[in-house]
Amino acid sequence: MTLFLRGLLIGFAIAAPVGAIGVLCIRRTLADGQLAGLFTGLGAATADALYGAVAAFGLTGVSSLLVDRQAAIRVTGGIFLLWLGWQTWRSRPPDPSAPAPKASLARAWATTFALTLTNPITIVSFAAVFAGLGLADAPDGWAGSLLMVAGVFLGSMLWWLILTTGVSLLRGWFTPERMVWVNRVSGAVIAAFGVVALVSVIRGV
Repeated sequence: MTLFLRGLLIGFAIAAPVGAIGVLCIRRTLADGQLAGLFTGLGAATADALYGAVAAFGLTGVSSLLVDRQAAIRVTGGIFLLWLGWQTWRSRPPDPSAPAPKASLARAWATTFALTLTNPITIVSFAAVFAGLGLADAPDGWAGSLLMVAGVFLGSMLWWLILTTGVSLLRGWFTPERMVWVNRVSGAVIAAFGVVALVSVIRGV
């Protein structure tokens, strides 16, 4: 249970900083409802759990491969963010009363899953946290590692639940005219994260 709680805190702490995925989650919650926002967060939580498993099970070969290929991964992620930012900027506000279709929920999950996977710094963060807390060599073996990964996933999802619940409470205030500006601001911010990713590759950061 201690390992599970530690994983829960790690997952929550890594998910909480608002970046491109956070902006995307907020925008989708406002535009399509809390369920769409939750599926957006679910994609990130799934990728967090995957990276957490790499760190927890000591899969150094996978970790090294991701870090060694981080330039190509960042370029892919940066281009994806630019495209996503453009699509968000030009999207038209949907009918607030219309539920999000199932296909859009699948896309919401897939896009954030891919975006989180294309950030090699995530695996470095997990590896550093696990090593710093002495969790990578936990004596509980596979069972303990599985508990930690489950905690990471649920901790990440807890953050997305809190975020989407708070945003959904304000959804009624956003008229179609205001949603146009939400789309434009969100698109610009997401694209900016894409530019930062590409510039970091050029500078070799």
